Amino acid sequence: MNLIKSKIQKRNRRHKRARARIFGTKEVPRLSVFRSSKHIYIQAIDDMTGSTVVSASDINILKEKKTEKKNKTEVAKTVGLEMAKKLKEKAVSKIVFDRGGYKYHGRVKALAEGAREGGIKF
Repeated sequence: MNLIKSKIQKRNRRHKRARARIFGTKEVPRLSVFRSSKHIYIQAIDDMTGSTVVSASDINILKEKKTEKKNKTEVAKTVGLEMAKKLKEKAVSKIVFDRGGYKYHGRVKALAEGAREGGIKF
């Protein structure tokens, strides 16, 4: 139990450090990532007003597209592509990436690459 608690506390500390430097506006929102053991969630946030511009998650994508099973990394990439499409609809082409205290590796990296493939600049 202490190992899990300390891992969460360490991630929260890393996230606070990063958030001290990262700030999103309406023109350049902050793309915040949350990764659970089963799912991945992403939202574009305008920190000036404290509101979410758009959001996406693998839950919505898997419900809409009854596709064959993919591994979590491939699903994260499709979430990134879906987010890029939603941001393009809102006329946003540039974002600030907030990895949420997670390593830029695996699902977080795949999500970012998917957003880049969709035409979003970091």
